[in-house]
Amino acid sequence: MKKKEFVTQDLLSKIYQDTTPGPRKLSPERQLAEEYGVSRFTIRQALEKLVSIGVVRIVQGSGIWINEQARNNPLVYNSITEKRFDQIRYRMISLHKTRPDRAAQQIFGIDEESFIWHFCRLRYVDDAPVQLEVSSMPVADFPDLNQQAIERSIQQYVLSKGFTISHMLTTYRAVSVSREQAVMLGCKKGSPAMHINNRGILDGGRVFEVSDIIDINYTCTYVIPWNRDNLAWRQNQGV
Repeated sequence: MKKKEFVTQDLLSKIYQDTTPGPRKLSPERQLAEEYGVSRFTIRQALEKLVSIGVVRIVQGSGIWINEQARNNPLVYNSITEKRFDQIRYRMISLHKTRPDRAAQQIFGIDEESFIWHFCRLRYVDDAPVQLEVSSMPVADFPDLNQQAIERSIQQYVLSKGFTISHMLTTYRAVSVSREQAVMLGCKKGSPAMHINNRGILDGGRVFEVSDIIDINYTCTYVIPWNRDNLAWRQNQGV
């Protein structure tokens, strides 16, 4: 693990380990560099990541303050959501309207006479292609879906239509990049990647989007309360 990543993970762990009530701060940057035996530049990079995911805030002249609201809630962030929007851009590869197959009918709760949008886009982070995304959305709910919306935020587009997003259901699977995917992502065929299947669910239960994503630079970190009931259930299944 790189020094920056180790410092980030260790600081994050210590933030959640500390149960002291009330406002709290991290040690000053210079002191952290001494404690970890790294440069202040490395500490600054780690702190920038913690700021970007909302765990700490840096107040000039006051210090590095821990965001209590973040610490008291489950935390999930990945290599995309930790990035600012100005570090991310999209390029649409294709967009067309088609009849739904049986799977799409089941997912969106529509009949065979309905239409779905089918689009493909590349996601760039810091101007490097890292994700290839193939998505579908129901035309009835989003009749004016266009290139501008696809090359921005789909979630913001959905919200702009008056919908309320309720849940995201996501599944991960390790894969190797195919020849066609490698050409678009600018990597070697067979490179390791993460296949991410994602469903966006609206308030009321309808699915507004289903996506299949190939990510060649994926990392994910999460902090959640320990689930005692789930452990007991799993143990009881073997009895």
